[in-house]
Amino acid sequence: MAMMLVAASVGSSFAGAWTRPAHGLYDKLAYNFYYSHKNFDSEGGWTEMSDNGTFRDYNLSNYLEYGLTDNLTLINSLVFKLINKSDTNGSTTTGGVGDIEVAARYKLVEGKFGILSTQGLIKIPSGYSDTRSLPLGNGQVDLEGKLLYGRSLWPLFPGYYNVELGYRYRFGDPSDEFRYLVEVGFDFTKRIYGRVKLDGIMSVDNGEKYGSDGNPTTTNNFDIGKIELTAGYKITPKLGLELSYTPAVYGQNTAAGSTYALGLFYQTP
Repeated sequence: MAMMLVAASVGSSFAGAWTRPAHGLYDKLAYNFYYSHKNFDSEGGWTEMSDNGTFRDYNLSNYLEYGLTDNLTLINSLVFKLINKSDTNGSTTTGGVGDIEVAARYKLVEGKFGILSTQGLIKIPSGYSDTRSLPLGNGQVDLEGKLLYGRSLWPLFPGYYNVELGYRYRFGDPSDEFRYLVEVGFDFTKRIYGRVKLDGIMSVDNGEKYGSDGNPTTTNNFDIGKIELTAGYKITPKLGLELSYTPAVYGQNTAAGSTYALGLFYQTP
């Protein structure tokens, strides 16, 4: 329990392997802006988008966790997107509800060594057209299984670390993916905290096609690694603000951009 209190305090968010207490709630509404004018090529190098192209994604996301029991947390993620791709040949814009994610996290065991959990996720397309010149996503269902390990860094200092490993099976043409994440969170003061994540995807390269029909972030058989830098402020024990910067630092066959985010979260103690 002490480790969970530290993890809930540090970052005041969905801290990796930790589950919410029974009937506990966490809800985060965020405005996110993604911008890119470069791609990672097949060798991992940086290249400018053709025809002086740029890609922008303005979106409003909502992430929700609810503790069904102390050991089982239900998760839902929704996003409304407005994406734009422009180049010397013109500009295309698409808007609508993006992919919907539903997941469940189950705590397997917890002790002095830390906490070990497992998580299952399903990603469902919202009904947008994946045949548009600029689609919101791939338009197919994904299934993901993940193992999560977290540990408090108290009493060394008020913080925690978290490691996640998973596999995503993707129906249809897109390649399956290995997914990995390493996270460290810490408090600067009672109200101010920080979080650093390395969030990565490695393609299994079993997809049938490349290309994205214009959306450089929905290509097939791609690798990507992103560093998330987050600073947060707890207005009250239940309410807080987060500011994040997430650049892509390495990858192949996908856009090489950065995300800027401002989020407001509410949680029950």
